[in-house]
Amino acid sequence: MTDFPESIFSDKFTFSEKTGHVFRFQFHNNRMYRDFVKTLGISESLELQPTDIPLLPIRAFRDHVVKSTETTPSLCFKSSGTAGIPRSRHFVQDAQLYKTSAHITFNRYFPEERYSVLFLLPGYSENESSSLIYMAEYLIHSDPDQVSAFIRMNEIQKAIQSIKNIADRGKTPILFGAAFGLLDLIESESFTLPRTSHMIETGGMKTYRREITRSELRSVLSHGFDIPAKQIHSEYGMCELLSQMYAISGEWFEAPPWVMVTVRDAENPFRICEPGEEGKIGIIDLANFYSCSFILTDDRGVMNDKGEFKVLGRWKGSELRGCNFLVDS
Repeated sequence: MTDFPESIFSDKFTFSEKTGHVFRFQFHNNRMYRDFVKTLGISESLELQPTDIPLLPIRAFRDHVVKSTETTPSLCFKSSGTAGIPRSRHFVQDAQLYKTSAHITFNRYFPEERYSVLFLLPGYSENESSSLIYMAEYLIHSDPDQVSAFIRMNEIQKAIQSIKNIADRGKTPILFGAAFGLLDLIESESFTLPRTSHMIETGGMKTYRREITRSELRSVLSHGFDIPAKQIHSEYGMCELLSQMYAISGEWFEAPPWVMVTVRDAENPFRICEPGEEGKIGIIDLANFYSCSFILTDDRGVMNDKGEFKVLGRWKGSELRGCNFLVDS
């Protein structure tokens, strides 16, 4: 396959063919991942199905340099981090892969000729290396009507004017926000949305005050902004991934065609959990061509029989489980 990584987003090859090519490329060019795979007794010569390819524990992005190129990428995404804990780093060799992934996936659900987006991302905006901020900036600049924008809690009048600008173009507004920022906006009682608006929450169930379920969060947002629950959606992404997933009108996320999500047994990550069985979320993201596409997250999740997944929170005690110890070998 000579037309990689461009073919990642096309249907020219099957997912299995593309995954095999990416695995061999990263085995050859990513020393950290190659050492991890060899430790498990697996060689590149084996004919592996996508679900048989070892998933690298996500903490590797925090503790090691994870890249499949000898050059020094000019772009590096970093996690927001917690006090006293090192931040994960994702070195991005080709920013166009991230842009293409974000554009295709977002427009699949929210075509840019029909929707414009207002981003409320307090906290994330303080991280100059945030992948979410990078995506938001890209989607704002890609808006053909140039009415998408960032909004801030202390500039409510500007936000209200932005809503009007979108409506004047005959488009539907989307409020895309960090969960805790959206809750703060409700409490301020200073901002209303047209009932036709849509909302996308990201950051999940943890706020700086307390942890709530996604179901409860959706209910609070629906009542607080007075918009139907079917118009409230969720985004799932992280700095270690160059692709995003969306849960439309509910809590079940769907992956784009170049991504495979499975739920793995935390004690034996090679075993895929049955539908309804909780485990760690495992992700193959082919857009991570120049880093590592095969990742075992520390998120707790469950699959349904449609291949959709639900995020249930963080997996407690993840540092002691699975293949994490091999990353330090």
